[in-house]
Order: sequence, then structure tokens, then C-alpha cells
Amino acid sequence: MTQILTLCVVFAAGMGLSVEAGLLGPLGEAVGHMSATLCIFLVGSLLLSLALIFAPRRALPELFAQPRWMLTGGVLGPVYVVIMTTVTPLLGIGTTMVALLFGQIATGLLLDHFGAFGVARQRVDGYRLGALVLIAAALALIH
Repeated sequence: MTQILTLCVVFAAGMGLSVEAGLLGPLGEAVGHMSATLCIFLVGSLLLSLALIFAPRRALPELFAQPRWMLTGGVLGPVYVVIMTTVTPLLGIGTTMVALLFGQIATGLLLDHFGAFGVARQRVDGYRLGALVLIAAALALIH
């Protein structure tokens, strides 16, 4: 039951990404893509700062004691948002989301296959490769 609930939460987060992409496109065209991205991260940072006040475990000093490569994920967020802000008005939300999904699944399968970043190894098999091919077909059909 926990796994089903977790999948539902992830599904809802995915729905939120589509809404975010839909909002970012017009915002980026109105104020510029970099300004829209900055706005998204400022609002998010403020909300996370407030949430951190109520978090049961605040380990900010420990954060900077971690290996630097673990912090490089912070670079990927703004790059992702700038790309989403820029391409969504050109491709549409659906096509953008399927292309994003294809990239996420392809990379996720590769990282799982090699057990990157300490995740449990899950070898790429025919089913997983088939899923990736179906997503590629969906991208070709929706575009």
C-alpha cells in the first residue's frame, strides 16, 4: 500500500510539472526566460525557507560538509527550468513533457543499470528497454 501511495504522490508531482511548464512559457515570454526562472527559484526558495523552520531535522551545517559533487545537482535545476520556459511555447506542453520523460527514463535506466550515486542496481532488461522504445514512439506520435 505504501508503494501505491508513493506512486500516486510521484504521479501528482508529474502533473505539477506539466502545470509549471504551462505557466513558465507565458511568463518567460512576458518577462524573459531568465527572469521567469529567477522568479520561480526565488518563490521556491522562500517557501522552502519557511518549510525549513518546521522541518524535524535541519542539517544545514552538515550540508556543506558533503562532497562537492553531491551539490552539483543545484546546477541542473535552473538549467532545466530555463529550457522548460524556453521550449514549452514552441513545442507545447504535451510534446515538451514527453520529450522530458524520454530523457528522464533513458538517463534513469542508465543510472540504475550501473547503480550510480549509490542506488540499487537494476539492470536494463527487455521490458525496461521496451518501455523506453514506447516512450520514443509516443514522442514521435505526439510531435
